[in-house]
Amino acid sequence: MEWYNVGKIVNTHGIRGEVRVISSTDFPEERYAVGNKLSLFKADSKTPIVLTVASHRQHKNFDLLTFEGFLTIEMVQGFRDGILKVSENQLSDLEGDEYYFHEIMGCTVHDQDGQVIGVVTDILQTGANDVWTVTPEKGKAHYIPYIEDVVKEIDIDEKKIIIDVLDGLLS
Repeated sequence: MEWYNVGKIVNTHGIRGEVRVISSTDFPEERYAVGNKLSLFKADSKTPIVLTVASHRQHKNFDLLTFEGFLTIEMVQGFRDGILKVSENQLSDLEGDEYYFHEIMGCTVHDQDGQVIGVVTDILQTGANDVWTVTPEKGKAHYIPYIEDVVKEIDIDEKKIIIDVLDGLLS
């Protein structure tokens, strides 16, 4: 089974079993909804701990969560540095032009003439739009904005992306 990161527990918060999470999901309202199940992967354990979200709120740059049955700071201290994940069957369908990061990562990027530019190796979230780091076999990485004027076609099944190389984009 495939697992996908939704956040990392970086600390406890207060004394009532609340944890601070640095979120890595685009869907915090869905992932951290009361009653949703998350799997906690700790470095010292091969088996995840299944947790049910009891509460969620935001504070500064963190998502603060509590879990059913974990009511004190002592009960959640061991969760620190753990990674919260969801399984592939918990992923919801996205709109037509939306993709999960794991679907884009590893795709080969081509120009409209069919020339290979490189492979998507990272995705940067800028606020306005995502920027894909496209790494060629040789040379430096290119930064491709995920905007309609540039990205013309995405074929997830073939792991192939076609872009329009605007002037200055690859320099």
